[in-house]
Amino acid sequence: MRIGIDVGGTNTDAVLMEGRSVVASCKAPTTEDVSSGIEDALARVLAGAGVRSEAIEAVMIGTTQLTNAFVARQSLLPVGIIRAALPAARGVPPLVDWPEELRRLVGGDVHQVRGGVQYDGRLNAPLDEDAVRRAAGAFARQGLETVAISSLFSPIDSSLEERVAEIVREEMDKAVTITLSHSIGRIGLLERENAAIMNASLASLSRKVVSSFRRALVTLGLKAPFFISQNDGTLMSAEFVEAYPVLTFASGPTNSMRGAASLAGLDNAMVADIGGTTTDFGWLEKGFPRESSVAVDIGGVRTNFRMPDVYAMGLGGGSLVEAGAPQPQVGPRSVGYRLLSEARVFGGETLTATDLAVAAGYVTIGDPERVADLDPELVSRAIDRIHEMVAEGVDRMKTSAEPVPLILVGGGAVLLNRPIAGTSDVIVPEHASVANAIGASIAQVGGETDRVFSYDETSRDQALADAVAEAEARALQAGAAPGTLKTIDLEELPLAYVPGNAVRVKVKVAGELALAATSGSRIGGAA
Repeated sequence: MRIGIDVGGTNTDAVLMEGRSVVASCKAPTTEDVSSGIEDALARVLAGAGVRSEAIEAVMIGTTQLTNAFVARQSLLPVGIIRAALPAARGVPPLVDWPEELRRLVGGDVHQVRGGVQYDGRLNAPLDEDAVRRAAGAFARQGLETVAISSLFSPIDSSLEERVAEIVREEMDKAVTITLSHSIGRIGLLERENAAIMNASLASLSRKVVSSFRRALVTLGLKAPFFISQNDGTLMSAEFVEAYPVLTFASGPTNSMRGAASLAGLDNAMVADIGGTTTDFGWLEKGFPRESSVAVDIGGVRTNFRMPDVYAMGLGGGSLVEAGAPQPQVGPRSVGYRLLSEARVFGGETLTATDLAVAAGYVTIGDPERVADLDPELVSRAIDRIHEMVAEGVDRMKTSAEPVPLILVGGGAVLLNRPIAGTSDVIVPEHASVANAIGASIAQVGGETDRVFSYDETSRDQALADAVAEAEARALQAGAAPGTLKTIDLEELPLAYVPGNAVRVKVKVAGELALAATSGSRIGGAA
């Protein structure tokens, strides 16, 4: 048995799973200290199933707290930044594209030094170790607690970043938190560096968040290992999250999509997760969300670490409805978590999308008498508009004109009651409202690699085999069970302006968690 938990901004959802079957589920309000909300949800789901804590093998948690903190500019540390790339990239210094207020918060001290390699591993310039020592000394004098290190093409050869980290630890307190860019991002220097700086700024908060999770489990006597889901649908240990908090970004939509796939029994489908304020659309490929192929903007900062390809639309159960011509306006403004007090069917005076569904007669919640006076023409046109908006979201995420199956999850799935244009089927599975927690509970262990090969020097077959073997080795090291690994994604990208028939190869594999052989304290994610 496993427990899946999703800590959202409004609710904390929990599910008890036996294999792929839901034994019990519940929703509890998210609390300011987080841990008491988790305790409440866990206690309810265990009591509802009549299961003792000793029967739980593992706890999987998904959270949006770290994403929200960065976007809201809260609890961020100033970062010491070292880039080893000179003489290259002198004209585009670190933080060059960051919003000004964020640059003031996070940009503790910036140093560029000589170093780095070229795409094929050839030396760009020898590392200037004296300059690194001077930078580390400056960080120590300023009392900085966290450092981000980047270098040119470090995903090809990470040894230079690792040497910089050694020097920084020699010159500063051994307890300093260090983020190496090759552990998070991909080949593009600026976006990878941005991800490393972003990660370093969350070092203190990540430890607090993980501590709150650990405290909640201890309070309830749960001795099972716990893991935290990352944004590609796989798992990280608590220790790994403390080191790499940015990998939890967008894990909420990922968990919902993975949960939808499990509930509907489909590996390839469109998913719409309809909440109180927004609807997230995404495409499932082999049971995992399609990955974004472009740089992703988070809080105004461009990054290139893996993120799901998700389109968010301002449509949810709490969306405000305004009469208009030729059609009513539904969203993007919403009453959000105040739905239970402000919607008309719950005694409020605000007309919401939920009120429309009740007035139309296909949803029975609250007091239907409070919407009996609505103009039937307004209700009909607004319901039409809701379905049109969903069809637009599906069309935006499709890659062909062929109809696709659509899985609806989230509490707002009740808003839809008819076929959607561009879909072959509309599925609302049982337990759709807690799909996010289910997705967390079934998360697997993953590994990936992103390398440049010269097909003039290495045959294509050998290069692909090497890349797959490297990704599999990382997944096994992260705690995947041998014999369960599957290649989820394999991508070849020819580099037209690089000599030697150079090709960038990206491989991702995933497998089941080997609970009998690992514990939460020993498992790390593959970055």
